[in-house]
Amino acid sequence: MYAIVDIETSGGNHKTGKITEIAIYRHDGNKIVDEFVTLVNPEMKIDWYVKKLTGINDEMVSTAPKFFEVAKRIVNITRGCIFIAHNVDFDYDFIRAEFRSLGFDYKRTKLCTVKLSRALLPGKTSYSLGKLCEELGITVEDRHRASGDALATVKLFELLLQEDKAQKLIPRPVVDENQTKLF
Repeated sequence: MYAIVDIETSGGNHKTGKITEIAIYRHDGNKIVDEFVTLVNPEMKIDWYVKKLTGINDEMVSTAPKFFEVAKRIVNITRGCIFIAHNVDFDYDFIRAEFRSLGFDYKRTKLCTVKLSRALLPGKTSYSLGKLCEELGITVEDRHRASGDALATVKLFELLLQEDKAQKLIPRPVVDENQTKLF
């Protein structure tokens, strides 16, 4: 199983910023089998540039659940999955930092669709999500929002799975029993 993730944040650094929106699509290698999408109250002000880029403002997240209120759902939907994102370290580091703030060590095997795209689709003009999707004919709806970007990453990942028929670059998920001990 794969967990395809995208987040939006209050700022660009996981050490000083917090998650404002998260989208996770659980994928069995053929299709989406579960999903979780929510705004998250970061309990801090959102940077003006992020507000302009994402359209997410302080008022929108003021009544959203706080991270600790959605943490169990995040653990459960990603349990036994390979954590996949476009530029995976950004999303993964933010989520790990949020769990660390709760006293938990969140660990998942991770896979980056930027790196996979460079290996499986060489010679593209750009490997940014928007430009790569445009070049591949993948429609991105609601750009710079967690669900829109995550769904585009799902489509990209499905294309990458087809390109890696021999499964040399995309591993088959293995359940790690340590992943079940967080909650």
